Amino acid sequence: MPEPTTITSPANPRVKALAALRRRRTRDEQGRTLVEGHEELDLALRAGVVPETLYVCPELMGDRARSSDVVDRAARLGAEVVRLSRPAFEKAAYREGPDGFLAVVPTVDRRCADLDLPDDPLVLVCQSVEKPGNLGAMLRTADAAGVSAVVAADPVTDWRNPNTVRASKGTVFAVPVASDGTATTLAWLRAHGIPLVAATPDTRTEHTQVDWTGPVAVAVGTEKEGLTRELLDAADHRVRIPMVGRADSLNVSTSAAILLYEAVRQRRGRAGS
Repeated sequence: MPEPTTITSPANPRVKALAALRRRRTRDEQGRTLVEGHEELDLALRAGVVPETLYVCPELMGDRARSSDVVDRAARLGAEVVRLSRPAFEKAAYREGPDGFLAVVPTVDRRCADLDLPDDPLVLVCQSVEKPGNLGAMLRTADAAGVSAVVAADPVTDWRNPNTVRASKGTVFAVPVASDGTATTLAWLRAHGIPLVAATPDTRTEHTQVDWTGPVAVAVGTEKEGLTRELLDAADHRVRIPMVGRADSLNVSTSAAILLYEAVRQRRGRAGS
């Protein structure tokens, strides 16, 4: 591997270009995003992501500078490796307490029609979820639960958002994701014969009272507005999560986790029967 380029100045144009990728417009124009953090980058590499450039700061890497093989793996895939001084890295980094790993990776835009589903899919639909942290948290759950695909319907934030990547711990690269309009998403579900379960507090049916064992999609919406009338009217089932406290809703990522793991529980029970 050739000796890496070293950049010491926070005012270097390449450092400024990294900082610019925090803006959605720049990400959309370039088709690139940032993956920051050793753990996130390791998962992205294992998911088949090929970085364009890997920026490292040995001063921040600590023991990982000696023990990690992430740099070698990225270099073998053809990534340019660039060393940054601590001031330059902290200028480019978007997280507090950076650990010295920051990669520029290409992004893939998928629509529902681009997704390849198994015969018995479990799909999560997130309608107009605006917080990258919530999207990322739902992706971690989706990865753990073996979800077939996650669709952002009428998305407010984007899958490329570095904070979504961070909150997902890199699972945004491991779980098939897509973005589409609500009407297109609903038509896609119907075309594939996938029943839709909508989460809403305005029903008496609890989430444990429906059958999750076949092909199924679960839809969650924003905490403030919930799901739109269009999606609720299209649902085969409307379910609620029992609430005994004063609050009438949970964080959307928590709600998604409860619903998905009810599906996991029922589907595992079916497999063992």
